[in-house]
Amino acid sequence: MVSPMFRPSVHNAEVSLSSDSRSAAPSLWKGLAAGLVAGLIATAAKNLAEKLYPPRIHGEPEPAELLTERIAGHPLDPAAEHIASESIHWGFGAAAGAFYGALAEFYPAATSKEGANFGLVLMTITHQGVLPAMALGAPVEEQSEREQTSEAATHLIYGVVVERVRSIVRDILD
Repeated sequence: MVSPMFRPSVHNAEVSLSSDSRSAAPSLWKGLAAGLVAGLIATAAKNLAEKLYPPRIHGEPEPAELLTERIAGHPLDPAAEHIASESIHWGFGAAAGAFYGALAEFYPAATSKEGANFGLVLMTITHQGVLPAMALGAPVEEQSEREQTSEAATHLIYGVVVERVRSIVRDILD
């Protein structure tokens, strides 16, 4: 017997393990809340994956560290830099999750591939677009293969975890 949490269903000739079988009207607030919780848990999963397969192995600064110094206007002491960069990292992960939760409410196709597409789109926007444009990361052509594969793998993990958790939390909120 298949667990009710993982009910297979077929949509547009794709097999989905999503527990999203709601027939209720979309709710922005429930979507934001479910996405926020999911974003925090997915950020934890991404952080763990980066510990196992770090994108930068030669002492390159993290984009969040560069941003904290830019905002402060001067180098920070290590403790303050750590707190500030972690706040940016976790805040961005939570905000991205909340955005995803709201998007999923009104555009369910955003959850395709069990969230993997969202993770890769997020990586493309951030690590291949915004961060290089803000001089917080190297342009794609200057990124090492290690950095590119690590970012792709950890953003896939983020996307899949954010979708799984969002779906579960959203069902609980109904």
